[in-house]
Amino acid sequence: MTPSAATPITLDDVLAARERLSTYLAPTPLRSHPALDAAVPGLTLLVKHENVQPTGSFKVRNGVATITALSAAERSRGVVGATTGNHGLGLAFAGRQLGVPVTICVPRGNNPEKNAALRAWGATVIEEGDDYEGAVAVAQRLVESEGRTLAHSTNNVNVLAGAGTMTLEIHEQLGTTDSLDALIIAIGGGSQAVGALTVARAVRPGLRVIGVQAAGAPAAHDGWHARAPRSTERAATFAEGVATRATYPLTFPALLDGLTDFITVTDAEIADAVRTILSTTHHLVEGAGAMGFAAASKLAPSLQGQRVGIIFCGGNMDTAVLRRILNHEL
Repeated sequence: MTPSAATPITLDDVLAARERLSTYLAPTPLRSHPALDAAVPGLTLLVKHENVQPTGSFKVRNGVATITALSAAERSRGVVGATTGNHGLGLAFAGRQLGVPVTICVPRGNNPEKNAALRAWGATVIEEGDDYEGAVAVAQRLVESEGRTLAHSTNNVNVLAGAGTMTLEIHEQLGTTDSLDALIIAIGGGSQAVGALTVARAVRPGLRVIGVQAAGAPAAHDGWHARAPRSTERAATFAEGVATRATYPLTFPALLDGLTDFITVTDAEIADAVRTILSTTHHLVEGAGAMGFAAASKLAPSLQGQRVGIIFCGGNMDTAVLRRILNHEL
């Protein structure tokens, strides 16, 4: 199988990434939570627990897949990435395992707990730029001035292949006789969704992949409905894991071609989902990690009787934001 404009990676790429990841990462659980199901009557939810990854997010898959694919010369020059946290944590984790220097660019005012975690994993952290896109520009400057390898959080085939290992695990955990009608994926840059679409096409062609984006950062959602790339002037959401302002050339065609639906959820809906998940499953998820459940709740009337997969894609919640959520201030 060869990639096309709409499928920049193949199942073979995902299988190769899984082989590279297997030394460093164990499969994460796929679980049902009856109390969570009870909050959305008529649906059966299966939860992929990426919040229990070593860095608290699925993006450790992307980081390990990217750095393990580098040549010896690229590793020696070091890697630079831009992030609001989770992508950088994945790169920092991989760099620590493989002895590769990692520099992470984050926007000013970034989640201080994620910044501290980046440093704890051994990354050099540069705080510059107004938002994620600004941090990307800083990372690109370091590539040009210092010859480092850029590990972009989205426009990188190894990142996409790493993300695809998550859906491959879901397929294997379900087995050949168990069914899943739909899989809901939170979208910032789209690596999770493109990985899911790649695997679904190859091994579960009947699986519908549904995208969800924050209403305050809707570039990909708006572009999907307009059938053309879109950008926004700002990303206004507390869910920093999906706080992007543009569509991306490597992932957007695949989203256009493969998603069966794409909706948005408000910050209030995301906050409510965080509270519900915490009270019913006793798992703490960050904003992006709650968006699958928020979307399932919103889509429940059209998903009645179906088995729906959702992803707790990250658990790195800022304690100050969590306090506001629990106090119903968001």
